[in-house]
Amino acid sequence: MPVATMNLWGALQTTIAQLENLYKSKAGANFYSKKGQKKLKGQLFLDTFQEKVQHTFLDYISSGFELNFMVAVDFTASNGDPRTPQSLHYIDPSGRLNSYQQAILGVSEVLQFYDKDRRFPAWGFGAKMPQGPVSHCFNLNAITNDCEVVGFEGIMSAYSSTLYSVSLSGPTLFGPVINKAAEIASHSAQYGNNRYFVLLIITDGVITDEQETKDSIVRASDLPLSILIVGVGNADFTQMRTLDADLGKRLQSSTGRVATRDIVQFVPMREVQGGQVTVVQSLLEELPGQFLEYMRTRGIKPQPPQHASAPPAYPPPPQL
Repeated sequence: MPVATMNLWGALQTTIAQLENLYKSKAGANFYSKKGQKKLKGQLFLDTFQEKVQHTFLDYISSGFELNFMVAVDFTASNGDPRTPQSLHYIDPSGRLNSYQQAILGVSEVLQFYDKDRRFPAWGFGAKMPQGPVSHCFNLNAITNDCEVVGFEGIMSAYSSTLYSVSLSGPTLFGPVINKAAEIASHSAQYGNNRYFVLLIITDGVITDEQETKDSIVRASDLPLSILIVGVGNADFTQMRTLDADLGKRLQSSTGRVATRDIVQFVPMREVQGGQVTVVQSLLEELPGQFLEYMRTRGIKPQPPQHASAPPAYPPPPQL
């Protein structure tokens, strides 16, 4: 069978303004053959003409939209006894940060500039509570009715204190903390559209509620929420990659529902340590796109600042 060839039939050079005029006048634009011959080959007519503004991530942030940071820390026994240097949770007296502290500090230091009040929900999961059962979503600050801490310093302090007040246990479940984050995002969305939530989950192992986690993520894909997962240690994280739809195949729930969009970014810390790209850069790489997809599909547009000349209430955000 002969291979089909493509020939240039005709060409024209135009502008957006000229195309708009063509549409309004219902006139046609001439196609000519290749340069030099100037032979009329046909005409172009426009049935429709639409011009849309594609707002950027910075457009939203500049007009007052916020990224609200949340964090969930894995306290399962596979991390090792926190009192021993081999533990992933070991607090080094020299001040050297463990993998959990590095992830918390790196991400929260960036995202705090997008959050005006710097109050962050912080949870733990997979630990046995003092005089209580294993909890798969508990407040890191040990306050029953308030899960928020102030700044990344508050997260680091609450994390260190928790290590000495709970017993590492298991299993590793993501569903409860994702559902809790989704509940906050859903409640916020009912009262306004200018807040977007980012949940950081730091874990050392394989989850045992894979389908429940997928169900939670699929439900959350309709909400103003992104989920960043950092894998620490040397476990096999193949299972985690299925939660991150980077290959183009979106997650599907147990009922057959497909996720509205990809909201998960997974990064194993060991694969980026020592490289030119940091863990934080890898984690935040997809966040602006996920944010914009949510806003655009819902027709949410940035509003111009009411007082353009007023000084900012907090430092300008760093570049993601």
